[in-house]
Amino acid sequence: MGELFGTDGVRARAGEGPLAPAEVRRLARAAGSLLREEPKTYAVRIPAAFRKIAKASKGPGAGRVLIGRDPRASGPDIERELVAGFAEAGVGAILAGVIPTPGVATLVRRWGCALGVVISASHNPAEDNGIKLVSPQGFKIPDGAEDAVERRHAANAPPAKRKGAAPKDLSKRAGDYLDFLEGIGRPMKGLRIVADCAHGAASAFAGPLLRRLGATSTVIHASPDGRNINAGCGALHPEKLAEAVRREKADAGVAFDGDADRAIFVDEKGEVRDGDHVLALCGAHLHEKKALPGDVVVSTVMANLGLEHALAKRGISLKRTKVGDKFAAEEMLKSGAVLGGEQSGHVLFFDAAPAGDGMLTMLRVLGVLAERGEPFSKAAAILTKYPQVLLNVKVARKPPLEETVGVRVAIAAAENALRGKGRILVRYSGTETLCRVMVEGADGALVDRAAREVADAVKKELA
Repeated sequence: MGELFGTDGVRARAGEGPLAPAEVRRLARAAGSLLREEPKTYAVRIPAAFRKIAKASKGPGAGRVLIGRDPRASGPDIERELVAGFAEAGVGAILAGVIPTPGVATLVRRWGCALGVVISASHNPAEDNGIKLVSPQGFKIPDGAEDAVERRHAANAPPAKRKGAAPKDLSKRAGDYLDFLEGIGRPMKGLRIVADCAHGAASAFAGPLLRRLGATSTVIHASPDGRNINAGCGALHPEKLAEAVRREKADAGVAFDGDADRAIFVDEKGEVRDGDHVLALCGAHLHEKKALPGDVVVSTVMANLGLEHALAKRGISLKRTKVGDKFAAEEMLKSGAVLGGEQSGHVLFFDAAPAGDGMLTMLRVLGVLAERGEPFSKAAAILTKYPQVLLNVKVARKPPLEETVGVRVAIAAAENALRGKGRILVRYSGTETLCRVMVEGADGALVDRAAREVADAVKKELA
């Protein structure tokens, strides 16, 4: 990672640091000058097997950048500075308004845009915001493109001789994204679904999509006011969804995060089912349909050991990557896998779309349930999880963990206590000032104790 881009774009407190107005305009001018002078830098190398999902259509976006945002109060101000910065670089913009991150990835292709930009801080609180760049094929931009933008940003790229065209507001056409999803979904008549939109970007989309497909839907936390996004609801707080599912006697519930690129589920009994369950259920289903190339599923080092064992029983291997759906996507492109993702609910279906999409994930999971005709709880029993504890420790600095003696000693002691029947992963968050401590193994009490001891060491040395 460079100085500007983290694991998921630029992210900071809104109005501060890289998100200060002048810095946002400067970033757009750098990204725009690269687009004008070296547009191929943003293109992702795509194996032939995946070119269909990344195919672009001719539309209103030729030569323009598409900008979408989640409903945070700071979004319009950032949007305005981005538009101005791209204009200074000689690039015009199309405004999609409030739309999920994967909606931008979809419309970039459907409208034939040269680049996509998302204004969102995903699952972060309303005070934060961020900027993500999306390639014209709908994937996250390559590392080389991020590096090139950073170099131009550092050099403070000068304005172009000719200003870009005035922005076009096509937010009323954002329903094109729903048309795309509806074309992927299957009829859901008879299903009762609760959708928690986290007062985020899915608020105006999830209910209409479910109704189009014939489901009976109850939508909660879908009244964004710019300040309530992710606040005690959505994918980070599935307990609220579980209460609603039990109250409504629904067949399933799905919770999105602020920009709706992830989905966490709840079965009809109110039990939470995360990304590991999605990968197990959909992986087995695709395998049965002989639609899982290489008999492989891709996930990260955070995936539960139970997922690895559940897939192995069915002749499916699990490839692990560094944490981040970006790394899962890179491995999928490399290996030809069509299914991958994270425990956190970011799931990639490369047989349908190039971007992780919470509502696409919802359609796939509900489609499997509809086809099998069995309760969610029974279908999800395919996976038995090992006890796993994940603790987030606020840190004041992020030195290399191998240089922190106290943390290193605590990890070694915990590994010795697990006696080879578990694993420990300690890493820094790429988007927040946190150190994440994950421990899993067969003995729940031992796992809990080991996690707390390592977390205490992190707190003592780095907080």
